Amino acid sequence: MVSSPTRYLVFFQYFGTKYSGVMETSNDQSVVGVQNYLQKAAENLKPTVPIKFCISSRTDTGVHALCNAAHIDIQRAPGKPAFNEKQLIYSLNYHLRAEPIRILNVYRVANSFHARFSALSRTYVYRVLMGCSHHSQVPVFEKDLCWAPTGGHLNVPAMRDAAQFLLGTHDFSTFRSLNSETPFQSPIRTMLQADIRPSAGLLSHHYEHRGLEFWELKFRSRSFLYRQVRRMVGALVAVGQGKLTPYHIKELLEIKDSRAFPPNAMAPPSGLFLKSVEY
Repeated sequence: MVSSPTRYLVFFQYFGTKYSGVMETSNDQSVVGVQNYLQKAAENLKPTVPIKFCISSRTDTGVHALCNAAHIDIQRAPGKPAFNEKQLIYSLNYHLRAEPIRILNVYRVANSFHARFSALSRTYVYRVLMGCSHHSQVPVFEKDLCWAPTGGHLNVPAMRDAAQFLLGTHDFSTFRSLNSETPFQSPIRTMLQADIRPSAGLLSHHYEHRGLEFWELKFRSRSFLYRQVRRMVGALVAVGQGKLTPYHIKELLEIKDSRAFPPNAMAPPSGLFLKSVEY
Protein backbone atom coordinates (compact mmCIF):
# COMPACT_ATOMS: atom_id res chain seq x y z
CA MET A 1 0.00 0.00 0.00
CA VAL A 2 1.38 3.41 -1.03
CA SER A 3 1.21 6.12 1.62
CA SER A 4 -0.32 9.45 0.60
CA PRO A 5 1.99 12.49 0.34
CA THR A 6 2.04 15.21 2.99
CA ARG A 7 1.98 18.84 1.84
CA TYR A 8 4.03 21.57 3.54
CA LEU A 9 4.27 25.33 3.15
CA VAL A 10 7.94 26.36 3.23
CA PHE A 11 9.15 29.93 3.82
CA PHE A 12 12.72 30.60 2.72
CA GLN A 13 15.12 33.50 2.04
CA TYR A 14 18.12 33.98 -0.20
CA PHE A 15 20.79 36.43 -1.29
CA GLY A 16 20.05 36.47 -5.01
CA THR A 17 23.27 37.82 -6.53
CA LYS A 18 24.80 34.46 -7.46
CA TYR A 19 21.64 32.84 -8.88
CA SER A 20 19.84 33.03 -12.21
CA GLY A 21 16.66 33.80 -10.28
CA VAL A 22 14.51 31.67 -8.00
CA MET A 23 13.08 29.30 -10.62
CA GLU A 24 14.65 25.98 -11.58
CA THR A 25 17.01 25.93 -14.55
CA SER A 26 18.93 23.23 -16.39
CA ASN A 27 21.67 21.93 -14.09
CA ASP A 28 24.30 22.18 -16.83
CA GLN A 29 24.18 25.99 -16.78
CA SER A 30 27.05 27.84 -15.10
CA VAL A 31 24.55 29.82 -12.99
CA VAL A 32 21.37 28.07 -11.84
CA GLY A 33 18.24 28.92 -9.88
CA VAL A 34 17.60 28.87 -6.13
CA GLN A 35 15.04 26.11 -6.74
CA ASN A 36 17.82 23.82 -8.01
CA TYR A 37 19.54 24.01 -4.63
CA LEU A 38 16.31 23.60 -2.66
CA GLN A 39 15.42 20.43 -4.56
CA LYS A 40 18.94 19.04 -4.27
CA ALA A 41 18.78 19.55 -0.49
CA ALA A 42 15.36 17.83 -0.42
CA GLU A 43 16.80 14.71 -2.11
CA ASN A 44 18.50 13.97 1.22
CA LEU A 45 15.10 13.40 2.81
CA LYS A 46 14.95 10.15 0.80
CA PRO A 47 11.39 10.57 -0.49
CA THR A 48 9.85 7.83 -2.60
CA VAL A 49 8.90 10.47 -5.21
CA PRO A 50 11.22 13.42 -6.10
CA ILE A 51 10.25 16.59 -4.25
CA LYS A 52 9.29 19.60 -6.37
CA PHE A 53 9.17 23.08 -4.85
CA CYS A 54 6.10 24.89 -6.21
CA ILE A 55 7.24 28.48 -5.72
CA SER A 56 4.89 31.33 -4.90
CA SER A 57 6.73 34.29 -6.40
CA ARG A 58 9.23 34.41 -9.23
CA THR A 59 12.28 36.62 -8.79
CA ASP A 60 14.87 37.51 -11.45
CA THR A 61 18.63 37.20 -11.54
CA GLY A 62 20.15 39.35 -8.80
CA VAL A 63 16.88 39.89 -6.89
CA HIS A 64 16.82 38.88 -3.22
CA ALA A 65 14.12 37.48 -0.95
CA LEU A 66 13.73 38.24 2.73
CA CYS A 67 10.90 35.71 2.58
CA ASN A 68 9.61 33.74 -0.41
CA ALA A 69 7.30 30.73 -0.14
CA ALA A 70 6.70 27.37 -1.78
CA HIS A 71 4.72 24.23 -1.16
CA ILE A 72 6.13 20.73 -1.39
CA ASP A 73 4.64 17.23 -1.26
CA ILE A 74 6.66 14.58 0.56
CA GLN A 75 5.87 10.92 0.11
CA ARG A 76 7.74 8.56 2.43
CA ALA A 77 8.17 4.82 2.32
CA PRO A 78 5.24 2.78 3.73
CA GLY A 79 5.27 2.71 7.52
CA LYS A 80 7.40 5.85 7.89
CA PRO A 81 5.62 8.76 9.61
CA ALA A 82 5.36 12.22 8.08
CA PHE A 83 8.20 14.59 8.92
CA ASN A 84 7.47 17.19 11.55
CA GLU A 85 8.17 20.82 10.72
CA LYS A 86 11.32 21.21 12.83
CA GLN A 87 12.89 18.12 11.26
CA LEU A 88 12.42 19.63 7.82
CA ILE A 89 13.83 23.03 8.81
CA TYR A 90 16.98 21.52 10.36
CA SER A 91 17.57 18.93 7.65
CA LEU A 92 17.09 21.27 4.69
CA ASN A 93 19.21 24.01 6.25
CA TYR A 94 21.98 21.50 6.97
CA HIS A 95 22.17 20.57 3.30
CA LEU A 96 21.90 24.22 2.20
CA ARG A 97 24.64 25.41 4.55
CA ALA A 98 27.11 26.17 1.73
CA GLU A 99 24.61 28.48 0.00
CA PRO A 100 23.15 31.89 0.96
CA ILE A 101 19.72 30.23 1.15
CA ARG A 102 17.88 29.54 4.42
CA ILE A 103 14.64 27.83 5.36
CA LEU A 104 12.79 30.13 7.77
CA ASN A 105 9.68 28.14 8.63
CA VAL A 106 7.68 25.10 7.60
CA TYR A 107 3.96 24.45 8.15
CA ARG A 108 1.92 21.36 7.38
CA VAL A 109 -1.01 22.38 5.16
CA ALA A 110 -4.02 20.83 3.45
CA ASN A 111 -3.45 19.15 0.09
CA SER A 112 -5.71 21.77 -1.49
CA PHE A 113 -3.30 24.57 -0.49
CA HIS A 114 -1.26 26.16 -3.31
CA ALA A 115 1.69 28.45 -2.54
CA ARG A 116 1.10 30.59 -5.61
CA PHE A 117 -2.67 30.71 -5.98
CA SER A 118 -3.57 30.76 -2.26
CA ALA A 119 -1.51 33.92 -1.63
CA LEU A 120 -3.53 36.99 -0.62
CA SER A 121 -0.76 39.49 -1.37
CA ARG A 122 2.95 39.95 -1.94
CA THR A 123 5.14 42.76 -0.65
CA TYR A 124 8.34 44.00 -2.31
CA VAL A 125 10.86 46.48 -0.94
CA TYR A 126 13.36 48.37 -3.08
CA ARG A 127 16.35 50.01 -1.37
CA VAL A 128 17.70 53.27 -2.82
CA LEU A 129 20.88 55.01 -1.60
CA MET A 130 21.01 58.79 -1.98
CA GLY A 131 24.05 61.02 -1.64
CA CYS A 132 26.48 59.15 -3.90
CA SER A 133 27.95 61.12 -6.80
CA HIS A 134 29.88 58.03 -7.99
CA HIS A 135 29.29 54.28 -7.62
CA SER A 136 32.62 53.95 -5.78
CA GLN A 137 31.00 55.79 -2.84
CA VAL A 138 28.58 52.92 -2.18
CA PRO A 139 29.70 51.25 1.09
CA VAL A 140 31.31 47.88 0.37
CA PHE A 141 28.86 46.20 2.78
CA GLU A 142 25.95 47.42 0.64
CA LYS A 143 27.29 46.15 -2.69
CA ASP A 144 24.51 44.30 -4.56
CA LEU A 145 21.94 45.29 -1.89
CA CYS A 146 20.84 48.74 -3.08
CA TRP A 147 20.80 51.13 -6.02
CA ALA A 148 22.63 54.46 -5.88
CA PRO A 149 21.20 56.51 -8.77
CA THR A 150 23.61 59.03 -10.25
CA GLY A 151 23.18 62.66 -9.31
CA GLY A 152 23.12 62.33 -5.53
CA HIS A 153 19.89 63.36 -3.80
CA LEU A 154 16.35 62.87 -5.08
CA ASN A 155 13.19 64.93 -4.64
CA VAL A 156 11.34 62.56 -2.31
CA PRO A 157 8.12 64.67 -1.96
CA ALA A 158 7.73 64.60 -5.77
CA MET A 159 8.32 60.82 -5.77
CA ARG A 160 5.64 60.39 -3.09
CA ASP A 161 3.19 62.45 -5.12
CA ALA A 162 3.94 60.29 -8.16
CA ALA A 163 3.54 57.03 -6.21
CA GLN A 164 -0.07 57.97 -5.37
CA PHE A 165 -1.00 57.53 -9.04
CA LEU A 166 0.06 53.86 -8.83
CA LEU A 167 -2.39 53.04 -6.04
CA GLY A 168 -5.63 51.27 -6.90
CA THR A 169 -6.63 49.12 -9.88
CA HIS A 170 -5.01 49.96 -13.21
CA ASP A 171 -3.83 48.50 -16.49
CA PHE A 172 -0.08 48.34 -15.81
CA SER A 173 0.91 47.45 -19.41
CA THR A 174 3.44 50.31 -19.57
CA PHE A 175 5.09 49.05 -16.39
CA ARG A 176 5.77 45.49 -17.49
CA SER A 177 8.54 43.96 -19.54
CA LEU A 178 7.46 41.56 -22.25
CA ASN A 179 8.11 37.85 -21.93
CA SER A 180 6.60 34.57 -23.12
CA GLU A 181 3.72 34.84 -20.62
CA THR A 182 2.64 38.34 -21.68
CA PRO A 183 -0.02 37.24 -24.22
CA PHE A 184 -1.71 35.05 -21.59
CA GLN A 185 -1.59 37.45 -18.63
CA SER A 186 -4.01 40.25 -17.82
CA PRO A 187 -2.16 43.56 -17.25
CA ILE A 188 -4.77 44.61 -14.67
CA ARG A 189 -3.38 44.76 -11.14
CA THR A 190 -4.48 46.38 -7.87
CA MET A 191 -1.75 48.23 -5.99
CA LEU A 192 -2.59 48.13 -2.27
CA GLN A 193 0.48 50.01 -1.06
CA ALA A 194 3.12 52.29 -2.62
CA ASP A 195 5.18 53.95 0.12
CA ILE A 196 8.55 55.72 0.23
CA ARG A 197 10.19 55.86 3.65
CA PRO A 198 13.64 56.54 5.13
CA SER A 199 15.54 53.41 6.09
CA ALA A 200 18.76 52.30 7.75
CA GLY A 201 21.80 50.97 5.99
CA LEU A 202 24.00 48.15 7.21
CA LEU A 203 26.39 49.74 9.78
CA SER A 204 25.25 53.17 8.53
CA HIS A 205 25.74 54.79 11.94
CA HIS A 206 29.49 54.33 11.38
CA TYR A 207 29.51 56.58 8.30
CA GLU A 208 26.77 59.13 9.04
CA HIS A 209 29.29 61.91 8.38
CA ARG A 210 29.29 60.99 4.69
CA GLY A 211 25.72 62.24 4.22
CA LEU A 212 24.41 59.01 2.72
CA GLU A 213 20.67 58.34 3.02
CA PHE A 214 18.87 55.03 2.55
CA TRP A 215 15.23 54.97 1.44
CA GLU A 216 12.82 52.09 0.92
CA LEU A 217 10.11 51.97 -1.72
CA LYS A 218 7.49 49.44 -0.64
CA PHE A 219 4.82 47.94 -2.92
CA ARG A 220 2.05 45.48 -2.03
CA SER A 221 -0.36 43.79 -4.42
CA ARG A 222 -1.91 40.36 -4.81
CA SER A 223 0.44 39.80 -7.75
CA PHE A 224 2.82 41.70 -10.00
CA LEU A 225 3.67 41.67 -13.69
CA TYR A 226 7.09 40.76 -15.07
CA ARG A 227 9.60 43.39 -13.85
CA GLN A 228 6.74 45.68 -12.80
CA VAL A 229 8.36 46.73 -9.52
CA ARG A 230 11.70 47.57 -11.13
CA ARG A 231 9.93 49.69 -13.76
CA MET A 232 7.83 51.50 -11.15
CA VAL A 233 10.94 52.23 -9.08
CA GLY A 234 12.85 53.45 -12.13
CA ALA A 235 10.03 55.80 -13.10
CA LEU A 236 9.72 57.15 -9.54
CA VAL A 237 13.48 57.74 -9.35
CA ALA A 238 13.27 59.60 -12.69
CA VAL A 239 10.66 61.82 -11.02
CA GLY A 240 13.04 62.33 -8.09
CA GLN A 241 15.77 63.34 -10.54
CA GLY A 242 13.49 65.83 -12.28
CA LYS A 243 13.48 63.87 -15.56
CA LEU A 244 9.73 63.22 -15.20
CA THR A 245 6.97 65.05 -13.34
CA PRO A 246 4.63 63.20 -10.95
CA TYR A 247 1.83 63.60 -13.50
CA HIS A 248 3.94 61.71 -16.06
CA ILE A 249 3.31 58.54 -14.00
CA LYS A 250 -0.44 58.95 -14.52
CA GLU A 251 0.15 59.49 -18.26
CA LEU A 252 2.32 56.37 -18.52
CA LEU A 253 -0.45 54.32 -16.90
CA GLU A 254 -3.02 55.71 -19.34
CA ILE A 255 -0.88 54.94 -22.41
CA LYS A 256 -1.01 51.17 -21.61
CA ASP A 257 1.96 50.32 -23.84
CA SER A 258 5.26 48.85 -22.60
CA ARG A 259 7.08 50.60 -25.47
CA ALA A 260 6.15 53.98 -23.98
CA PHE A 261 8.27 53.36 -20.88
CA PRO A 262 11.27 55.75 -20.80
CA PRO A 263 14.39 54.04 -22.23
CA ASN A 264 17.01 52.84 -19.72
CA ALA A 265 14.81 53.87 -16.77
CA MET A 266 14.25 50.41 -15.26
CA ALA A 267 15.88 50.02 -11.83
CA PRO A 268 18.61 47.37 -11.54
CA PRO A 269 17.81 44.09 -9.73
CA SER A 270 20.30 44.54 -6.89
CA GLY A 271 18.10 46.77 -4.72
CA LEU A 272 14.98 44.61 -4.96
CA PHE A 273 13.79 42.30 -2.17
CA LEU A 274 10.68 40.14 -1.99
CA LYS A 275 9.78 41.02 1.60
CA SER A 276 6.88 38.67 2.25
CA VAL A 277 4.06 36.53 0.86
CA GLU A 278 0.84 36.84 2.83
CA TYR A 279 -1.73 34.05 3.22
